[in-house]
Amino acid sequence: MRAKLPALVAALVLVVGAAVAGAVYVNHRSAAPEPGAVVWADEFDGSAGSAADPSRWRHDVGGSGWGNEELQYYTDGAANAALDGSGHLVITARPEAPAGSSCWYGTCRYSSARLLTAGAFSHQYGRFEARMKVPAGTGTWPAFWMLGDNIAVNPWPASGEIDVMEHVGTEPAVVKGSMHGPGFSATDSLNRDVRLRGGGDFADDFHTFAVDWTPDSVTWYLDGRRYSQFTRDDVPQGGWVFDRPFFLLVNLAIGGIWPGEPDPSTPFPAELVVDYVRVYELPGVQSVSGAPPVTQGGAPGPGDSGRVVGYAGKCLDVEGGSAVAGAALHMWDCHDGVATQTWTVGDDGTLRNGGLCMSVPDGGTDGVGLVLDVCDNRATEKFAVNDAGDLTLSGTPRCGDVSGWSTQNGTAVQLWECAGSPNQKWVFRA
Repeated sequence: MRAKLPALVAALVLVVGAAVAGAVYVNHRSAAPEPGAVVWADEFDGSAGSAADPSRWRHDVGGSGWGNEELQYYTDGAANAALDGSGHLVITARPEAPAGSSCWYGTCRYSSARLLTAGAFSHQYGRFEARMKVPAGTGTWPAFWMLGDNIAVNPWPASGEIDVMEHVGTEPAVVKGSMHGPGFSATDSLNRDVRLRGGGDFADDFHTFAVDWTPDSVTWYLDGRRYSQFTRDDVPQGGWVFDRPFFLLVNLAIGGIWPGEPDPSTPFPAELVVDYVRVYELPGVQSVSGAPPVTQGGAPGPGDSGRVVGYAGKCLDVEGGSAVAGAALHMWDCHDGVATQTWTVGDDGTLRNGGLCMSVPDGGTDGVGLVLDVCDNRATEKFAVNDAGDLTLSGTPRCGDVSGWSTQNGTAVQLWECAGSPNQKWVFRA
C-alpha cells in the first residue's frame, strides 16, 4: 500500500471569507499544532470491494430525506461504500433505485451511503481529521461531521453537531465548517467558508479537513492551516452542548434543500474518496472515549410488562387512545398509567397491548406502518426488543423505526431496514 501523506502537511495557504456576526476572526496563516497520540483511526486497508470495517462503522439505511429533503437512498454493506484495495474508502452515489427501496418522494432516483461510528466509538475532545477527495457536480453534498452520542434521548440540535467539512457542488471552490446546537440550529452565525488560494476546486485533489475540540473552543483546519474558531462565548446562552462524547459520520448525499437537485451536467457515478479518518489526543487536554449511549434496558422476557421508550424519550403508543385491531402505532410523551403505552411480552415472541399483537401487514416492506392486530401466530407479529435495543421483526433484517427522525407527538412508527441508528433504538422499562 502506498504511504499516506502526513496529516499536518500545509500544502496550501488559505483565503477565508469575511468573518460573520458573532464569529472570532483568526489568523488563517497559522499552522496546526502537532497533535498527541492517535486514539482511533481507520486507514481503509483491505481488499478491493470489501465493506468498511463493521467493528468501526455502522450504516444509516433508508430514503427518508434525513430532514433535508435529500434524494438518495442510503444502502448497507459494500453496495455504495467499499474499499478500493489502495487504502481508500470510496462512497459512490449512482442514479438508481436500489432493489426494495422507497424514498420520501416515491420511487428512489439515487443510491449512496452514510457511515457512522454510533454505538462503536465516540470521543470527547481532541483532533478529528480526515483526508478526502470530494466529487464534483451540482447536487452533490459530501460531509465529514460529528453528533453528540446522546442524540437518541436528546434530539438534534440539543445534542449538538460539529461539521468538520461540508461541500456542495454548486460552490465547487468552497468548503464550510460550522456548529449547531440549541438556539443556533438554523442560522449561519457559527459557520465559515474557506477557499483555496488562487482559485481551484476542491474536487481537483485530496485535502485534509480537521477540527481541534477543547473544553472551550472548536478550531478548524484545512490542509494543516487554521481558518476558523468558535468558543463558548460565541454560542448563544446555554447553547454550549459540546461537553460530552460525539460520534463520527461520513457520507455523500445527493440533492436536498441546500445543494439542489443534480442537473444533466452532474457526473455519475459520483465518488467521495476517503484516504483516512483519525482521532488524536491534544497535548494538555484531557479527553474521554465514550461508551455506546445508554439507550437500551436489556431484552425483556416473557411476561414482562412496561413501556417501550424510543427516540427523544417518547413512548410507543396506540393511535386513537384505545387498543383496537388495525390501530396504528405512533410516538407520544410518556405518562404513568396509560394503558396504550403498556406492553407485555408474550411467551410466543410477541409484544402485546390490550390483548392484541404488534404487527405489520403481510408483505410489509420499508415504510409500512406498524399496527395492532389480532394475535394468530403469524410471522409478521413476532416482534421483540433485543439486548442491543433494536425492536426487531423476527427472522428479518427489519426494525421498528421512528419515521423521519421526528420528535413530534403522533409520529408514525414504521418498519425499516435495521441500521442501528438512534431513531431505531428502544428501551423496555418495567
